[in-house]
Amino acid sequence: MFTSSISIRSVALAAFAGAVFTTAASANPLFLLGPTDRQMDQAYHQPYHSYAPETRSSAPFELNDAEQPARFKRQIVDYPTREAPGTIIIDTPHTYLYFVLGNGRAVRYGIGVGREGFTWSGVQTITKKSEWPDWTPPPEMLGRQPYLPRFMAGGPGNPLGARAMYLGGTVYRIHGTNQPQTIGGRVSSGCIRMVNEDVMDLYSRVNVGTKVVVLPMQQHASVQ
Repeated sequence: MFTSSISIRSVALAAFAGAVFTTAASANPLFLLGPTDRQMDQAYHQPYHSYAPETRSSAPFELNDAEQPARFKRQIVDYPTREAPGTIIIDTPHTYLYFVLGNGRAVRYGIGVGREGFTWSGVQTITKKSEWPDWTPPPEMLGRQPYLPRFMAGGPGNPLGARAMYLGGTVYRIHGTNQPQTIGGRVSSGCIRMVNEDVMDLYSRVNVGTKVVVLPMQQHASVQ
């Protein structure tokens, strides 16, 4: 009787472990391979553009604004500017994005910007908007980081987050992120990232054709 009880318990535990293993493998086909030490190290130090599929979050989408330091939380602030209401101004050095309201006021959001050597400045327009965008790393990025996936469907684990707004004919986007701790940092290859709650708010305010002014760092590569 005692032996039978142990056998039944062992079978049940094995079945449970098999179910967990199957679920993880189904959610991430690379689950069985596991990340290399090099990928894990680079993914830690450069969260978005050194992203490896093995390290992505598979958790359900949650609004992540609450995780931000107070100064990066979305708020209406005084912001005198000559730019027309509806313009986006990206303050690269201070990692803020402003949506101009007019009458000296703007909505301010915390953002993440390009790491050293990847910041840029200029004037662009939003040429495309996408909800839960797919991610196809450009050839330049794959050349630097060949271990990246060639394509990733949109969803909570996608590094572009909940929304993306594409800037002109460049490879740059204003987009969400599944790593809110990177807001305020200089970590990307030039894209502007926001927490998902903020990028959804901005997305609802702008249209294709919206003007985007990107202010320079001391050293930057201008985009024509």
